[in-house]
Amino acid sequence: MTDSRSTAPVALVTGSTSGIGEAVARRLAQDGFVVVIHSRQSVAAGQSLARALGGHYRSADLADDAQRTRLIDEVISTCGRLDVLVNNAGISRVIAHDDLSAATPDIWQSLYEVNVIAPFRLVSAAAPFLRHAATARGRPACIINISSHAGVRPKGASLPYSASKAALNHVTRLLALTLAPSIRVNAVAPGLVDTPMTQDWDQARALWQTHSPMRRAARPDDIAQIVSSLVASDYLTGEIIVADGGLNLR
Repeated sequence: MTDSRSTAPVALVTGSTSGIGEAVARRLAQDGFVVVIHSRQSVAAGQSLARALGGHYRSADLADDAQRTRLIDEVISTCGRLDVLVNNAGISRVIAHDDLSAATPDIWQSLYEVNVIAPFRLVSAAAPFLRHAATARGRPACIINISSHAGVRPKGASLPYSASKAALNHVTRLLALTLAPSIRVNAVAPGLVDTPMTQDWDQARALWQTHSPMRRAARPDDIAQIVSSLVASDYLTGEIIVADGGLNLR
């Protein structure tokens, strides 16, 4: 286990026990970060991954504002610093776009709470520590929001989901202006990614195989590579990187 007060840079990746989040956590560990793994429920998986990566695990329900604040506090108390925040955790609901009555206020509120408000509140809690890390390292700290191509194009699992990701994209740009130059803020907007959650999305997979220039869905490692590149940059900020294999060109 890595010393909790290591001088190595620290990255918190929310929703990181599987899929994109796990791939990002593994890549950042390879890049030399002490990684804090997070989940709401998958405690055993999170602890196991943290041990494998020489990092730490913390559990928090990001729909609860007190737990969001506690998560950042625990990262600082354990690691002593925070250099990178990857807001990967998110939720979705599959609702046909023309089924307006099914998109109830409760669904809108739950998606916005986790997909928009939670990332913003984590940034708010983490900002002082990210600024301190930037000063200590002599280079900007970094926030990366995992969005969706559905926030860029009128597509996606549901209207509330797509709207929440569009809002996250705009929050990303606003924060990039607000927090510069000590903190850079960017987003990655994947299309279909091969994860446990999408394994039975046969129609979407067929779309990517036939209509995207790359002829396949993304793999989690594809997204992790982009995140790694954004973290390595000292200059890029306010960008929404669409990673959909070129489907947006159609």
